[in-house]
Formats: sequence, C-alpha cells, structure tokens
Amino acid sequence: MIINKDTFKFNPNINPAKFLWKFLKTESASGVLLIIFSILAIILANSELSSYYYSLKNSYISIGFNDFYIKETAHHFVNDGLMAIFFLVIGLELKREMISGQLSSVKKVLLPGVAAVGGMAIPALVYLYINIDNPLATSGWAIPTATDIAFSLAVLAVLGTRVPISLKIFLLSLAIIDDLGAVLVIALYYTSDISTGYLLSAFGVFMILMWLNFNNVKNVSTYLIGGLFLWYCILHSGIHTTIAGVILAATIPFTIKETNISPLRFLEEKLHTFSGFIILPLFAFFNADIDLDSLSFKSLSNPVPLGIMLGLLIGKPLGITLITYLSVKIKLCSLPKELNYYDILGVSFLCGIGFTMSLFINTLAFPESLNTVSFGQEYSKSGIFFGSILSGILGYVLLRLKLKSKSNEILENE
Repeated sequence: MIINKDTFKFNPNINPAKFLWKFLKTESASGVLLIIFSILAIILANSELSSYYYSLKNSYISIGFNDFYIKETAHHFVNDGLMAIFFLVIGLELKREMISGQLSSVKKVLLPGVAAVGGMAIPALVYLYINIDNPLATSGWAIPTATDIAFSLAVLAVLGTRVPISLKIFLLSLAIIDDLGAVLVIALYYTSDISTGYLLSAFGVFMILMWLNFNNVKNVSTYLIGGLFLWYCILHSGIHTTIAGVILAATIPFTIKETNISPLRFLEEKLHTFSGFIILPLFAFFNADIDLDSLSFKSLSNPVPLGIMLGLLIGKPLGITLITYLSVKIKLCSLPKELNYYDILGVSFLCGIGFTMSLFINTLAFPESLNTVSFGQEYSKSGIFFGSILSGILGYVLLRLKLKSKSNEILENE
C-alpha cells in the first residue's frame, strides 16, 4: 500500500470531529455484532452442537515458511494474532487523538486521564481485597480494570442524539486511555519467561521502523511487513503479542513533511472497520463460550467471580466518579459546562462493561492449565458476564432518566 496524493491527504484545517463521529458510529455498530456473536457462542457451547463448536475452536491453523513457521489453534490465532491488529488500531487512534484530537493537550487529557486511573485502581483493589487469601486468584486483579469500548459506546448510542457530544468524547477518551493502561499491564505483569535474543531482535525491528518514520517513508506496506517481523519476535520473546500492535502504531507517521500525506489516518481508515466488524466479533465468538451450568448467582459465592463482578459493578463507577470529583475539587481539571457528576456517574457504570477486554485479560490471568471445576478462566467468566451486564443496565437507566428529566424541563419551559 503506497500512499499517494490521491489516497489520503491530511488537511490540518479539517475538523477532527469528522473522524470522531465515524469512530463512534463504527464502534456502536460493532457493539451490536459483539452481542450477536457472543450469544451465538453461548448457544453453541451449551447445545448438542458443542462438539462442533469446540472442534472448530481447537482446530489448528498453520502459517509460515522455513524458520518462520507458526502452528496455533483457531482460538489462539485470534487471541495472539488478530488481537494484535486490534491493538494496532487502538494505538493508531491513541496517537491521532494525542496529536490532533481530544488528547492533544494536557488540559484535554487530564480529566479522562485521572478518571481512567481511578477506574483501574479501585476495581483492582476491590478484587484483591476479596481474593487476598488465595495467591493463585490474585493474578486476576486486572480483569475488572478493563473497559470494552464497543459495548459501552453501543449502549450510549441507544440513548440517541440527545446525549451530549462532550459525554461521548469523555467516554471515548477514558476508554482509549483505559486500553493503553491494559496494554501496559499486559506488558509488565502478564509475561512468561523472557527471551533476550528475540526481545533484542524486536527492538532492532522497532529501530528500523522508527528510522523509516524519521525519513518520511510513506509506503504503508513497508511498515506492515516490518510489523510482521516485530510481531513474530515478540511472540517468541515471552511478552504478549498485542504489545506489537501498539509499538507498530507508534512508528507510523502521522503526516509526511511537505506532502501532508497521512499514512496513520490511511491505515486507521482501512483497519478500523476490519477490527470492529471482523476481529472483535471473532474474538467474542471464540471466548464468550460461557458454561450456563456455572452461570448462576450461586457461582458468585466464589471469591474470583465475585471479585470480578464487584470490581466492574462497584469499583469502576466508584473509582471514576470519586477521582473525577476530587480532581475537579482541587482544581486539577474541570468538567465541561454541559456535564455534571450525575453524567459522570452514568458513564462510569458503562465503563464497567469490561466484556471483551476483561475476557482477553482473563485468558492471560488464568492459563488453561489452572482450569478446575471451581476455578480458572472458564469459571471466572460468570463474574465478567454479570458485572458487565448489570453495569450496562445501570448506566443506561441512569443516563436515560437524566435525559428524560432534561426533556421534561425543556417541554415545561416551552
């Protein structure tokens, strides 16, 4: 893919809101697909067709040539391969927002930034408090810290155009920073034995990609080929492959000097729809296979699913709302004029929809070797399910009541 003047040219005078609206629409529609494929996975996993479903999930896919050869199950191919592309898209969006969007200044990034920190710290503390007596269970502390961008924006979209754009921007910015936090957690905490040789090779590939950036190379294919080698090195380094996507995104040029051509926006345009409509639904299909026999409120008596559910349902809104209130109180940042703390509380419950990201971290926190009848990634899915569903319902109800009250005030004034 070679970027030329007719492909995607960056106009610095274009309102970044154009890209924001397209992002919101795609994420909202993607959320609907996530629901459909998640329900499909649950139905198949709990029906007479379960053997076919798990046969597909555990079937092997082989890719490569000579020494560059990979053989993984379809499940791991999606989690280790396609999800790296998803995080590449997240990285591209984050870089764009930091350069020309909603995170392009300290003032803009402070409010969602501190809210995201609170929204990750408090859920983790809630989970650890409940599971502190079980050393194996404590590895799941990061599961309730995640936010599913597509699901949360889909719920917000259901409320219609009456939702203030500043509230959508706040949720979007918070969720993107939240995902960056998840990437850092994966890189620093959920790693196996480190292979120094592959890690140094990955660093070498990264430096080559940065050299291409500094020399204004606009051929996107060159970066993607380098990204494949980067992914392969990181795959064998012991660090999770999703990190490769974010690192690659950092090397893609935002604009090329003199020509104003933007490889970053071109690649984001091409991959965003693919990520939202192909990768995330596939991820949900292969990871949302919740055993309905274990899906009961009784299962929440186990500290692992209970900690996850309470982390999402209570920790998220408490952390986001409390930290936002305190940061505004000490004048570290300020709320947009059309928003109040009720709006922040409603959105903070939507951030408790961890689903896709929580399921992803769940696979890292509890390896398949730890799965038992009452412990492991399969059992903990009930906490993710109940926590995400209840958070989404509460967030929707709170914001709907606010919008309804606002509509009544307008009618009374007329």
